[in-house]
Amino acid sequence: MVNVIGLGYIGLPTALMMAAHGVEVVGTDYNAELVATLNAGHTTFKEEGLDQLFADAVKDGVKFTTEYQICDTYIVSVPTPYDKVNKKIDPAYVVAACKAVLEVAPEKAILVVESTISPGTIDRFVRPLLVETDRQDVALVHAPERIIPGNMVSELLHNNRTIGADDPEVGKRVAALYASFCQGEIALTGIRTAEMTKVVENTFRAVNIAFANELAKVCRVGGMDVHEVIRIANKHPRVNILNPGPGVGGHCIPVDPWFLVGDYPETANFIRLALQTNASMSEYVLHRAYEAMRENGIDDPSKVGIYGLTYKEDVDDVRESPTLQMLEAQAEHLGGAAMKVYDPWVERDVVPNQVHSMEEFLDGLEMVIVMVGHSQVKGKPKVFGNRALIDPRNVMGDGGNVWKL
Repeated sequence: MVNVIGLGYIGLPTALMMAAHGVEVVGTDYNAELVATLNAGHTTFKEEGLDQLFADAVKDGVKFTTEYQICDTYIVSVPTPYDKVNKKIDPAYVVAACKAVLEVAPEKAILVVESTISPGTIDRFVRPLLVETDRQDVALVHAPERIIPGNMVSELLHNNRTIGADDPEVGKRVAALYASFCQGEIALTGIRTAEMTKVVENTFRAVNIAFANELAKVCRVGGMDVHEVIRIANKHPRVNILNPGPGVGGHCIPVDPWFLVGDYPETANFIRLALQTNASMSEYVLHRAYEAMRENGIDDPSKVGIYGLTYKEDVDDVRESPTLQMLEAQAEHLGGAAMKVYDPWVERDVVPNQVHSMEEFLDGLEMVIVMVGHSQVKGKPKVFGNRALIDPRNVMGDGGNVWKL
């Protein structure tokens, strides 16, 4: 039996996928309300294919509880935030989960950490727990998740995976467990290398996004269309520039690279600059909005609305959302008046002045900042009538009163 610890955006799909492929799985989370929701037959967030996967897993016997189980394999999939002051990983959730596992784990159990962690985290924070509790019989493994909201089910099935283990034989056993559903290649390596590869993957993406964002600023100063520049440059067979945008959200790209900056502050200078560039984009969009307001004769920020609250299109995930980052700076840059916010994917109230229908959102607005290209509006500027549009993601198309980066 496998006990999956943490039933959030990563742990829940992992538990469901294993259960739906013949593995006996119990999911554990300290959040009793979340567990009750799952036991009542409801998923806890929106995701393509998740409801069907949930139904399949329930039929195949998956269980949910707040209690840690006695079993031979544990998968810890809990959040790993970072300290925004020193930029180092905060391992508190991982440490707490591992401690709880060690209290109930039978002899020679396998403890798999799926949470994204900085290189050396297991050596610094998890391995000492085995010594403190005299549980050196427990085998440690790191199997970093590699999926993205919006395509979780497909990526769980098809993405390659990495298994880092002290003992190659233990690594093979864990690889066989993931192979119950994973159709991608499963690479076996050491724990520290597995830790590093996951952080490097997200850092690579962060740096590439930062290049596109800085290029947008350069082109703006130089009077060029950054999207036209990128379109033509990408015709080169070895060039693949990403698109600029209003910032980077989610729990991976804007967070994980900071682990390297925090642990290697004297050497990760290029990474630091890239992350600072990405973090600057929400305020940059505000400045562009202020320019557009002035040119359109809008002097009341309450007549400007923000469409999109999630960090990417067609998901309900608001973690590290560029919109949230922009709202934090709103008072300083737009005079303190609260702008209305609407996102069709976010049903719960997340921010002040959030409304829950397009009609209510558009009422009284003269300008809209389109922060997320949900399918509801992508390529459909007419949805917003004749209002001026700020389009930092370049999702609305050309024509009309549309302002891009």
